[in-house]
Amino acid sequence: MTDYLPFARPLIDEETIAGVAEVLRSGWITSGPQVKAFEAALSRLCGGRTVRSFSSGTAALEVGLRLAGVGAGHEVITTPLSWVATANVVLEVGARPVFVDIDPRTRNIDLEKIEAAVTPATRALIPVDLAGLPVDRDRLYSISRRRSLRVIEDAAQSFGARWRGRALGTFGDLVAFSFHANKNITTAEGGALVLPDDQLISLCEKLRLQGVARFGEDGMEVDVIGGKFNLTDVAARLGLGQLPHLQEFMDRRRDLARRYFERWDRALECELPLEDFENSNWHMFQVVLPERSEHGREPSLRADFIRRMREAGIGVGVHYPAMHLFALYRRLGWRAGQFPHAERIGRSIATLPLFSAMSDDDVTRVCEAARKVLK
Repeated sequence: MTDYLPFARPLIDEETIAGVAEVLRSGWITSGPQVKAFEAALSRLCGGRTVRSFSSGTAALEVGLRLAGVGAGHEVITTPLSWVATANVVLEVGARPVFVDIDPRTRNIDLEKIEAAVTPATRALIPVDLAGLPVDRDRLYSISRRRSLRVIEDAAQSFGARWRGRALGTFGDLVAFSFHANKNITTAEGGALVLPDDQLISLCEKLRLQGVARFGEDGMEVDVIGGKFNLTDVAARLGLGQLPHLQEFMDRRRDLARRYFERWDRALECELPLEDFENSNWHMFQVVLPERSEHGREPSLRADFIRRMREAGIGVGVHYPAMHLFALYRRLGWRAGQFPHAERIGRSIATLPLFSAMSDDDVTRVCEAARKVLK
């Protein structure tokens, strides 16, 4: 019987597993020396910029918004095609998410449409690097400077990606990463925030842990409301074991993505991702399935495609439905038809297996199964 092939699976070596066991035996399993070492290693990868770790990429985004001064009465422009956390954190800080449709080629926010969405209440932009393909940082920051807007980069999917030769996190404003189990490197759950200014360190650390500031042997003060967002040493040790393999993992993902382009049957009339091997970290390989009718009035093929691929022993993910159509956001006034590109792609996009432990034959197996299902 053929083994089940999931759409994602972390690759964790025995040395890292042993290192995690050592942390467990040490008795210091919450935030401690491993977290400090992990943050130092992340800082080196980010060109020496200050990095603070968090319990999730979502927590990093929320704190990033708070550090940028975003709060009640403000608006934040973002994409409707992302994990819903991207907009949820805007609501969490009391602001309103404002959606802008996507560029159907990149599937990222359409930078040409951002300025039309800016109002006097707009304070920040949250671009999302869908599937690890970076938003054009030059154009993004040109807009932010021209309109005096802060940027909190949702780089949850793009750790290790580059923009025109520069690694994400080495430049820009606030940059949030995720190390969830399906990411290119993992801490099981976790995230990080790159700070543009060391003067933000104290507030960042307070917001990460209940607003508490400590001094002396027994001094403690709380002057802001913080969350419970700290990373554990167990998770940090896992991340320390993953970091040395980052380039190896990304190289393998690129090889697998190239094989998908070579093996995929173009007669299936699916939309393939942008063939970018300079900037993307190839976090995911996503295809947009054809719709049943010319105008998209019938249900998409996706549910049937996922079921039949699973029957063939292959996992397929959905990343993501257009979030403005969720009930929470419809109650805020968003409705179907406002963002046609995000809506069409959101109802038809499918994430195929892509992880560094896959073999070339696994890609061939996925492509052959998809051809049989779709034909």
